[in-house]
Amino acid sequence: MALSVHTNTSAMIALQNLNKTNEDIQGVQSRINTGLRVTGAKDNSSVYAVAQGMRSDIGALGSVKSSLDRAVSIGDVAIAAGESISDLLIQMREKATAALDPSIDTFSRQAYDSDYKELLDQVKVILTNAEFDGANLLNGSLTNGIAFLADADATRSVTLEGQNLSISGAIITLTNNSSLGTVTLAGNVVSAIQASLDNVNQALANLGSDLKKMEAHRTFVGKLEDSLTEGVGNLVDADLAKESARLQALQVKQQLGVQALSIANSEPQIILNLFNG
Repeated sequence: MALSVHTNTSAMIALQNLNKTNEDIQGVQSRINTGLRVTGAKDNSSVYAVAQGMRSDIGALGSVKSSLDRAVSIGDVAIAAGESISDLLIQMREKATAALDPSIDTFSRQAYDSDYKELLDQVKVILTNAEFDGANLLNGSLTNGIAFLADADATRSVTLEGQNLSISGAIITLTNNSSLGTVTLAGNVVSAIQASLDNVNQALANLGSDLKKMEAHRTFVGKLEDSLTEGVGNLVDADLAKESARLQALQVKQQLGVQALSIANSEPQIILNLFNG
């Protein structure tokens, strides 16, 4: 290789290698700082595109899970209210059965009737307040139930069916003006309560089955979301143990590069020595 004061090939090569080492160090430091092996499209375009698609699905599944959380909350409130109504019907049956006793006097019968009507009013209060986030499954306002998101594409849904426990309805057949004023009236109430209690318990069973389905689907969505999150991590997360070892190696390489460049820059001094007498 010819010696020249204009062109120092050794220095240029050493500088190129040092610049490449510095770029590698910057890349390793970026991965250590962010914890990501792929932070943008220029790092790895295909992996970045796949990861972004999976992140989109994760976000959508988060919305699905929120919808199912709301479904479970609505169902829990409805079941709690329905169980309370079932308990009240049991108490009402006790009062109505006691009123069937022909030996009781008028005062006692009126007391039973008053207790019965208070219990009936309490059923109405519970029906009115069995609401969560504006949805009431028990007052007959949701004849077709409520549909909730089931997948990330929002193309499918799961439905929580309503159970109309309104007074004088198909499930609770008791009427608003029912009374225990006479033995005959009390007998009619007992029959209606027995039928209503069976209907309410069946409605609760139906509601519980729907709610179980919602909870199972929510669990599945949560697991799917976790799996996608893990998948994104496998694609883009940096192995920090490897990056730490690589950083140390590059730092040594950088120091050697600086020394090599220093040696290459001293080559023109050889030319000067050739002309010394």
